[in-house]
Amino acid sequence: VSSDTSFCCFFVFFLMIRRPPRSTLFPYTTLFRSVPAEGKKKYMAQSGAEFSATSKFPPQGHKAYSGSISDGVLSGKSEKGVEFSLKRIIRKSPSMGAKPPKGALVLFDATKASMANWAGGRLDEKTGLLNTDGRDIKTKEKFLNYSMHIEFMLPFKPAARGQGRGNSGFYQVDHYEVQILDSFGLEGKNNECGGVYTKADPIVNMCLPPLQWQTYDVTFTNAVLKDGKKVKNARMTLKHNGVVIHRDLEINGKTGGSRRDPEGTPGPIKLQGHGNPLQFRKIGRASRRESA
Repeated sequence: VSSDTSFCCFFVFFLMIRRPPRSTLFPYTTLFRSVPAEGKKKYMAQSGAEFSATSKFPPQGHKAYSGSISDGVLSGKSEKGVEFSLKRIIRKSPSMGAKPPKGALVLFDATKASMANWAGGRLDEKTGLLNTDGRDIKTKEKFLNYSMHIEFMLPFKPAARGQGRGNSGFYQVDHYEVQILDSFGLEGKNNECGGVYTKADPIVNMCLPPLQWQTYDVTFTNAVLKDGKKVKNARMTLKHNGVVIHRDLEINGKTGGSRRDPEGTPGPIKLQGHGNPLQFRKIGRASRRESA
């Protein structure tokens, strides 16, 4: 870890508050305030003065830098007086908005007709978005092995912490949850965005700030049953915003909140509600499809 670690944490906090001006629901320019990068801190503490984006504080190589923000640029000096400046960068997934491949099953494309693929969910006809309204929704069709693309947007909940920040899940065959959560700038744990809940941390945390569209691109191979017993675990490769965060991951069992049927059986794709307002668009590309 370089000596820029504490500065990076400070910059992350800046991005979390000064999000892109795509919504006028919050006077976000008045929410930012300086917090010293020293003192007693705790991972994801409720108080801004005690908040840390790292489990260990201070992290290795921690240095307290000072700076100011003006016109989207963070400028300042290191402890040795070296000047620096950083401009805000808005990342975009390379698979965002891509056309589905030939022969793919499109599960949602902002049309009323595509809502017939789902049990639950609400189509906002003005925006063309699929809303969970805080409740689980599932595909009516069941799947075994597939490649799938999904686009989602997380809500902006600056006062919430942990699982309260837009908690949802992208369940493979309704057995294995890939966490959906505002985890921008955090360590990337199995209960944070991109994690396989209770099973595996993402290789890298690729979560973008809330109110920005994000993508998951998954290639999933279901577990294998033989004579009523599981003989192979499920495996998954997952890209989050175009970056591999799980590479041929073997999943050694179900995650919480899944259906009761045994592993290796066909199941629906579930988008968890968990009481949080999540929005989705362009769900599909279930190529390499085996359904039941």
